[in-house]
Amino acid sequence: MHMNSFVVRIMVIMLALTGFASPEASGQDHPFDFNLALKPVEIPELPGVHSYAYGQHDGKWLIIGGRIDGLHARRPFESFPASHNNTSIFVIDIANRKFKSASLESLSTGMREQLQSTNLNFHQQADTLYIIGGYAYSDSLDLYVTFPNLTTVLVPEVIEAIEEGRDFADHIKQTSNDIFAVTGGQLGRIGDTFYLVGGHRFDGRYNPANGPSFTQTYTNSIRKFRIHNTGDVPVYLDYAEITDTVHLHRRDFNLVPNILPDGSDGYLISSGVFQQGVDLPFLHPVEIGSAGYNPIPDVNQYLSNYHSPKLALYDGQQDAVHMLFFGGLAQYYYSEGELVRDDLVPFVRTISRLSRNSNGIYAEYVLPVEMPALKGTSAEFIPNKMLPSSPTGVFLLDDIPGNDIPGDDIVLGHIFGGIESPTLNPFANSLTTTTYADPSIFEISLQRGQGTSIRVNDEIPAEFRLLQNFPNPFNPSTGIVVELPYPAPVHIGVFDITGRRIRVITDGRMMDAGRHILHFDASGLSSGIYLYSLTSGSIHITKKMALIR
Repeated sequence: MHMNSFVVRIMVIMLALTGFASPEASGQDHPFDFNLALKPVEIPELPGVHSYAYGQHDGKWLIIGGRIDGLHARRPFESFPASHNNTSIFVIDIANRKFKSASLESLSTGMREQLQSTNLNFHQQADTLYIIGGYAYSDSLDLYVTFPNLTTVLVPEVIEAIEEGRDFADHIKQTSNDIFAVTGGQLGRIGDTFYLVGGHRFDGRYNPANGPSFTQTYTNSIRKFRIHNTGDVPVYLDYAEITDTVHLHRRDFNLVPNILPDGSDGYLISSGVFQQGVDLPFLHPVEIGSAGYNPIPDVNQYLSNYHSPKLALYDGQQDAVHMLFFGGLAQYYYSEGELVRDDLVPFVRTISRLSRNSNGIYAEYVLPVEMPALKGTSAEFIPNKMLPSSPTGVFLLDDIPGNDIPGDDIVLGHIFGGIESPTLNPFANSLTTTTYADPSIFEISLQRGQGTSIRVNDEIPAEFRLLQNFPNPFNPSTGIVVELPYPAPVHIGVFDITGRRIRVITDGRMMDAGRHILHFDASGLSSGIYLYSLTSGSIHITKKMALIR
């Protein structure tokens, strides 16, 4: 997308937002007096990669693992092919707009297999990158596995070796234990203790129908330990585990650096999947600190539900934390000023803010700028390490020189990679081959100014409504939008022009109050006018739609 169209899109969104501002539209409950900007950065021939681990040193990034294809396919024999593992380590010199890569082939089998896996758990402390778990095909086992490994990487030494064309194997160490067999979790550190949060062990071939091709066990836990890395192999000690099968049953979430209401360092578990018994994301966050964890069930995060770029800022004058989320996947998004629910959890362009004020109250806002396309899923935000930050990585706004000068840019860091999709729901519509690993880089900056974030409006509809399907006309699928003022059993059917029912979309399923999008696939039907209806108790509403082949 050209920058001109990107600017136009921002202007359109700002106009649309004015149509649904809540009483907190100015953000007075959680003021954020900054404007956000995304600036594309071009590096010729840089490959795309997603679901990777990264470290950095002296303005250069080290990219390890992940995948070079798009969203995984539905069919087991096509999902996570080894041919699309990222089998190289990349060094990206962002200042000089260049990169270099090196193969993993010189490493031992255990290191090589783990460091080309996806959805690794990682954290950099000083010059060492700690990498745990990950999922991929193992040549040595002839199986798809979650690797039970802890690997440490000396970031400056590996960057230098790759840039000079030397072997880097001596700067990487590894140990193994089943407690490290985790993928799709997150790794953090508070004090001298590492926190391996959430995730699952997944062994075998992916199968969306829950067939016999795999075993899956959620950790339901926070695993705590310290690591000594001075010997020939890393050594873990002081292991402890906190288990909660309700609030910690999560994977593919964001673990956001946080400053807790009492001023201590911590993290926030943001959303993630899946709720027990239903394939929907969690909406409420969980605070984590050295004293334990704290679910916040009275807060819903609607606009960001999967792993995506994220950052956190602390305003000491207001004793407030602001967390920003960029694109990714979400169960809700705004369309023409309306909060839309889509239980397929589509790709979104939304940039959102979750803020905590001095009273410890969280609220979610949508920003008047969005991603330039359906980007951000499984991408990373790589922070500017020259800026002052807390031990867990929260930017300290009060300590940033010039942060109070209107118009001055504060470069917070960059977003790199991820998955880009041309459509909202490529997985549900078997269009995963249209998605791809995104090579894009965006510089993220703040400017002091009048913030225009809009608080999320999650008001309940006043009445039952059946909206016009979209797109219309359509071929072969379309979305049907219903609004419910209270939880109710809902029947939605499709009829031909004579009134004969030809499809059932939902047959009495209990649905929550709010707005819902239901997807209708007309494959096998001929062109023509069709009727679709909503029935709930004494309520009956019918509309027309056109299928054109």
